[in-house]
Amino acid sequence: MKTFKHSVIFLLALISIFFNCKNEKKTESIKNNIAKNPSNVIDIITRSMEFQCTDTIPSGWNTFKYQNLSNETHFFLLDKYPEGKTIDNTITDVAPVFEEGMNLINQGKPEEGFAAFGKLPAWFGDIVFSGGSGLIAPKHTAITSVKLDPGYYIMECYVKMPNGKFHTSMGMAKPIIVLEEDSGNTPPEPTVNIEVSNAEGIIYDKNITKGKQIFSVFYKDQKQHENFMQHDVNLVKLENGVNEDALEAWMDWSDPKGLITPVPKGVTFLGGVNDMPAGSTGYFYADLKPGKYAFISEVPNTKGKGLFKTFKVKD
Repeated sequence: MKTFKHSVIFLLALISIFFNCKNEKKTESIKNNIAKNPSNVIDIITRSMEFQCTDTIPSGWNTFKYQNLSNETHFFLLDKYPEGKTIDNTITDVAPVFEEGMNLINQGKPEEGFAAFGKLPAWFGDIVFSGGSGLIAPKHTAITSVKLDPGYYIMECYVKMPNGKFHTSMGMAKPIIVLEEDSGNTPPEPTVNIEVSNAEGIIYDKNITKGKQIFSVFYKDQKQHENFMQHDVNLVKLENGVNEDALEAWMDWSDPKGLITPVPKGVTFLGGVNDMPAGSTGYFYADLKPGKYAFISEVPNTKGKGLFKTFKVKD
């Protein structure tokens, strides 16, 4: 009887250990899958002033892994062009206008510079800015997921060289064909939800913790700001003593010192989601260490518009 009782106790102990281990593994599996990096990605590499990537991609949801191996801060934005317009039109009709306008602004003639942008072709207003990565620092990688309709796109980066020349004019404008064939992919499961609007700026739904995160970015609405840009979301790491006013000013490309190499001291860009139409959602991945961070848009007066929000990640 005593032996039988000991056997039952031993068996119950084994069952308890088995289920506890199983539940621990299940919990750990769920934890590890919360913000697991995607395996099905479209690779983009920049080594200098170029986008090395495939020329055609499927429509629907796509995740881009953008490795910035250069010594400059970059991003990529996907511009869906109206039917019949191509990279040739970018070179002949668009780039020269921006160069002329920016040159005048750099010469201290802002009114003449902005007036020059009136030379942009009428079809420029039909371009659909369809997302992409936020700004990403040298030797860093940005992972971004967006949903794309079939069509002809230009992948571009218009950060400026120290002399004020746009990266687009240096080779960072690449045509991408998005096919009718759907990727069959689905969007990732976010750990933090961000909403962007004209009324409230950038808001998010929970405290942001260290480790791997997947941020969803929902554009509740959109508008063209003073520098012709729509609002977007860029994640930036801020070192102690960073000048936030300098960062805010730098985010405006129409300022002679804006969006130009080098970035403000103490600032490291970690990606984000570039501007998209109202009602759109994009996603980006980040692995956060303890410290101070901010979400910021590439428009003037970000603090006044609620488009510059700082937060701390605790250890």
